[in-house]
Amino acid sequence: MSERSGGAGAEFPTAGGRVRGRSTGGVTAVLGIPYAAPPFGTLRFREPRPAAAWDGVRECTAFGPVAPQSAELPGAPVWRPGDEDILTVNVWVPDGAHGGALPVFFWIHGGAYTFGSSAQPDFDGRALARAGLVVVSCNYRVGFEGFGHVPGFPDNRGLLDQAAALRWVRAGIADFGGDPGNVTVAGHSSGAGSVACLMAMPQAAGLFRRAVAHSVPSAYHSVELAMAVTRRIAREAEVAPTARGLLSAPPEALVAAADRTAATCRTDPVAAVHAFDPVLFQPVVDGEVLPADPLRAFASGAARNVDLLACHALEEYWFLHAVGAVREVTTEQDLADAAEALRLPAELLDGYRALLPDAPVLDRYLALFGDARFAEYTTRLAEQHARTGGRSYLARFARRRGTARPWHTADVPFAFGNLDAAGAAFLIGGPPDDEDRALSRRMLSAWAGFAATGDPGWPAVTATATPVRSWAVPCDRLASCDATALRALWRDVPFALMRPARPAPPAG
Repeated sequence: MSERSGGAGAEFPTAGGRVRGRSTGGVTAVLGIPYAAPPFGTLRFREPRPAAAWDGVRECTAFGPVAPQSAELPGAPVWRPGDEDILTVNVWVPDGAHGGALPVFFWIHGGAYTFGSSAQPDFDGRALARAGLVVVSCNYRVGFEGFGHVPGFPDNRGLLDQAAALRWVRAGIADFGGDPGNVTVAGHSSGAGSVACLMAMPQAAGLFRRAVAHSVPSAYHSVELAMAVTRRIAREAEVAPTARGLLSAPPEALVAAADRTAATCRTDPVAAVHAFDPVLFQPVVDGEVLPADPLRAFASGAARNVDLLACHALEEYWFLHAVGAVREVTTEQDLADAAEALRLPAELLDGYRALLPDAPVLDRYLALFGDARFAEYTTRLAEQHARTGGRSYLARFARRRGTARPWHTADVPFAFGNLDAAGAAFLIGGPPDDEDRALSRRMLSAWAGFAATGDPGWPAVTATATPVRSWAVPCDRLASCDATALRALWRDVPFALMRPARPAPPAG
């Protein structure tokens, strides 16, 4: 049982020792609690190991260091060489919960498996905690440290970190008032991809009951492609692509080498690891940590005991284009090359041209690739889950206001109730109005309801029908069956083929 005095100074026991958080606005935030040992030195590139215990009470009123990366995100800390205690969790607890076995909402941040952290302002858990949840978020290894292939070491170390954080929740969340038997794991973008992988991973089996996945990316690496990525980064870092060579390169050297390699991908499709997708790091289907990509795993019924709430945005790729994360495609030949790079059938190009006859090539490219990379894959996960006996729900983020698009990441501050957070105005297209705040309350309520009971408030997907909730202003829409012309275009397109057509040439 936790000891609570209310206000500043509330203390909680953990396996490592006692921690003290800070209470504001009716919620106690306990930040930066180690769940595993720093993954550096002799532990670098290894699976996470237990954190060391401490004496006395640890002050946990600030987020822990972020994982090695070059990103500088609004309102969030940046990584500095030498920051090592990066495997930490944060917990938000409603004041007065008193060990009341509340539902637990466990958030995994996104960032192309390369950047990001739990400290981003739009991931603040206070609004969800006030809705009656114990909210947990975690930092984990990203980029090469978390997802780079290192001979002789486990792949998918970032996923293993997330599973270790979930084991920390299972062992100790009751002391924060949470129910370890009612955990919902949630994420957006690569965080949602992580959620889907955790649903397919034996190491995560039984650690959560429900899953929320917004904008799940469709890309996964084979071991061979992961090895090709390592060769290119090692060459850029001027080290051998061996365990010894990679261990000799400090984290900052591999971060810089990966950044240079990704920049090459955006400008040089002949030599690129991915001709039109410069995201270097993806989960590796290694047959051990990740036995199969999630769509195949779901088809086998591997995750049927986990309830799923899936969501995607209508115009995912417009955001990635706005921030310069994808190549510019403005000619029909560029578009054909892009489709060939992902092995997309020519009929899809014809179909999008027919559905968007007056759209410029760039808009057709962004529509096609946003659906290929996020929207259609997310929808299929929900459908496949239902077909094999799982319970799943589907939603789409369709909110438009002025020139603001329903693009990638815009749904996150709405669902978290953080429309005024630093950086949110860019994501949602300006300051929120009353209709936006009402939409945010509806989306947050759906998350909270799903985490508590497994029901977000609309009908579940079935083996024969796909009801879909469209989040919009001034009011939402519910379609009883997702039978649009756009979905019809994708009906016979196998996602197993959606892999880069050309691996990277060997280094040297």
